[in-house]
Amino acid sequence: MKKLFLAVCALVICSALYAQSGTTAGTEVSFHNFPWGTSQQEFTAKMGRPAHIDEYDGLQSLLYDNVIVSGYPVFLLAYFSRNGLEGGTYYFHTFSLDELMKCYTDVQKELLEKYGSTNLRDIIFRERAPYESSWNLPGGYVHLKVDTRKNDPVTLMFSSPALARKILGS
Repeated sequence: MKKLFLAVCALVICSALYAQSGTTAGTEVSFHNFPWGTSQQEFTAKMGRPAHIDEYDGLQSLLYDNVIVSGYPVFLLAYFSRNGLEGGTYYFHTFSLDELMKCYTDVQKELLEKYGSTNLRDIIFRERAPYESSWNLPGGYVHLKVDTRKNDPVTLMFSSPALARKILGS
């Protein structure tokens, strides 16, 4: 009777762990709730007129200010090719080292919950190195970083699979 009880308990625990592992990480990647390939016209129709437009290396970038992401104000850069939206980057506005680290930690926690464990993990004592986390997923590439030594902002970049191949060289 004890063996049967232990076997049932083990089966229930294993089933729960299996179900949980299947729901923790998502592979769908988009930028600012716009899917890859969204036209620049569709993007600007919803986001409004950008503060600045630039072109570099075959990509047109649109800059927006006063956008809120994860409760923090950001500069938003969206990158477009002739195929539509290819990626984007958020540059978080923070005003102190404490706020900078809190922002990084908050955003990283959200990303870990959404995408699962990261390719890069922060090491507690990283002399002269930025804090970084990245996810190379079938739906795109996500990279979060901050370099407190250089007073760089928290930066969160999203790339479509095509742009990720170009950036990562794979």
